[in-house]
Amino acid sequence: MIKIYFTFLCFLSFAQVLSQDFTTPFERSKGTETATYEEGIEFYQKLASHYPEIKIFEYGTTDIGKPLHLVVFSEDKDFNPTSLKAKNKTIFLVINAIHPGEPDGVDASMMLLRDIVQNDKLKKMCKNTVLAIIPFYNVDGVLNRNSYSRANQNGPKSYGFRANAKNLDLNRDFIKMDSENAKTFVQIFQTWQPDVQIDNHVTNGADYQYTMTYIFANPALYAPDMQSYFLKEFKPDMLNLMKKKGEEMSPYVELRKNIPDSGLVQNVRSPRFSHIYATQFHTLAMVAETHMLKPFDKRVQATYKMMMSILEILEKEGIKIQRNRKKAFEYFQKQENMILDWKINEQKPTFIDFKGYEAEFVTSKITGLPRLKYNSQKPYTKKIPYYDTHEPKLVIRKPKMYIIPKTYANIAKMLEMNGVLITKFTKKETFKGFYYYIKEFKTPQKPYEGHYFHYDIEVEKKADAYTIEEGDFIVMTNQPHINFIMNVLEPQAPDSYFAWNFFDTILQQKEGFSDYVFEEIAEKLLAENPTLRAEFEAKKRSDTEFAQSAYKQLDFIYKNSPYYEKHHQRYPIFRVE
Repeated sequence: MIKIYFTFLCFLSFAQVLSQDFTTPFERSKGTETATYEEGIEFYQKLASHYPEIKIFEYGTTDIGKPLHLVVFSEDKDFNPTSLKAKNKTIFLVINAIHPGEPDGVDASMMLLRDIVQNDKLKKMCKNTVLAIIPFYNVDGVLNRNSYSRANQNGPKSYGFRANAKNLDLNRDFIKMDSENAKTFVQIFQTWQPDVQIDNHVTNGADYQYTMTYIFANPALYAPDMQSYFLKEFKPDMLNLMKKKGEEMSPYVELRKNIPDSGLVQNVRSPRFSHIYATQFHTLAMVAETHMLKPFDKRVQATYKMMMSILEILEKEGIKIQRNRKKAFEYFQKQENMILDWKINEQKPTFIDFKGYEAEFVTSKITGLPRLKYNSQKPYTKKIPYYDTHEPKLVIRKPKMYIIPKTYANIAKMLEMNGVLITKFTKKETFKGFYYYIKEFKTPQKPYEGHYFHYDIEVEKKADAYTIEEGDFIVMTNQPHINFIMNVLEPQAPDSYFAWNFFDTILQQKEGFSDYVFEEIAEKLLAENPTLRAEFEAKKRSDTEFAQSAYKQLDFIYKNSPYYEKHHQRYPIFRVE
C-alpha cells in the first residue's frame, strides 16, 4: 500500500492498488528500515516474474563470492544492449550500496521500479529509456549488517558496513580494481555503456537545510558539446524539477574552511571514483548525497525524486545526450594534448544562495573546550562563494601509441577489461620513441586502500628505441577510449597505474658498489670522460652537501657510468610519438 508519508507521489494517478507482495521492507516499517540483501533480491525476482519488462542479470562475482545483480527495465522487453543502442534507447545506470551504510538508493530504487511497471503513465515516460539498477554493489558490506558504524546518521535501524570483505572502500577502486566487485562492475559498464549514471550515497559533514546534495563531475572533463549541454540544460533542468518536487538542492557541502559560510569547493576528483570513472567514457555522471541528519524516510523520498527527475529529463533529452556522447568520443580522438589533472582556480568563485544553519561555538560538556554546533533554530539563506572553476594542472601530448612489454600482461588485461583495443605483436619490429624515468615522487607513511599510493610524481623523458618481441602489446591512441588509456598509462596522472603501485619493482635498485673498490674505477671513469668530469666538478661547486659526502660523489659517478643498471626507475611502458 502507498503510505501517507509519500505525499510526493500524489501527482501520479495510480490506476491500481499495489499488491502487498510488492510492498517493500522500507514501507512496511513506515520508513525506518532498509531492505536486507535477501529481501532486496527476492523483491526484484518477484517483480521480474510478474512483469516481462523486467529482467535480472547475474554478472561475475564479488569478494564475498556472490554475483553482482543488474535489474533492467525495458519497456519493449528488449534486453540486448547492442540492440537497444541500435534503437537509440538511452541507458540510465543506477548504482546502490557502494557504501552499504548509506542505503537510501536501495529502497528508493525498489519502489521506483515497482511504480514504473505498475503505472501506465510512468511506464510511458520510460518508453525510450532503459533503467538498469545495481541493487547492491558492495554485496560484502551489505551482508555485514550492524546498527552502529554510521554514528552520525539518522536511521535506518540497521544497515551494512562501508567497506567490503577485504576492507576496501569500493568507491576508490574503479581504476586499480583490487576487488572482484570492481572487475565485475567494469564488465557491466562496458557491456551496457550507460549514457547517464547516478551513484546513490549519504553524506557526512556540516549541518544545513537541504536533504539532497549533488556531486557532478568537473564539467571541464566533458567535450565542448556535452559540457555546454550539461551546464545550460541538464543541470538546470534537474535542479528545477527537484525544486518543483519540493527538494531544493545544493552542491555537495565540501567546506573551504570549517563552516559553510567560508565557501564550498568542488574538489578535483580522479577516476578512482564512480562518477569520474564514468566520464572517461563520456557518460553524464553524478553522485547523489542525501544528508545524514535528515530522517531516513525523507532521504529515501529525496533519492526517489532525484531518479524520477532524471528519467523525466532522459525521455525528452536522451537522444541529445547520446549524440553528445558520440561527438565526445570523436572530439577526444582528435586532440593532440590531453589534460590529465586539474586544479581549482581560487580567484574565480561563483556565488550561490545557500540555506544553512548558524554555526556557533559552545563549551563542550565532555571536554570543557569550545566545540562547533549548528543551531537548527537559526536557519539562514545567504550568498556564499563556490569554488567550482578548474584549470589544467597536467597536460600531456598524446603519443601515437604505447608499447607494453609482455611481462606486463596484467596491465594489458586491465586495459582490455575497460574496453581498450590492444594488438598483440607476433613479429620483431623496432620503433623509435621515449621512456619516462621516475625522478621524484611522494608516498604516504600509511597505506591507502591497500596501497602506498604515489603522488606528486615527476618524470624525465629520454629518447630510446624499442624492439618489439612476440607477445608484446600495442595500444594505439586513435581509439575511442583514449581518455582512460592516458589516465592510467601516463605515470604523472593522479590515478595512473604507476601511482597505484603496479610498477614499484622498477624503483628498486638491484646492484650497487662498494666504495673502497669503486674508488679506483671512478677515478678511471673521470679520466676517460671529460664531460662527466666537468659535470662532477660543477656539482661539487654548486652543492655543498654533495661536496661534503664521499658516498654521494661516488654514487653520482656510478649512476653516470656503464655499471649502473639502465632499468632502474625506468617506467617500462614505451611511448611512440
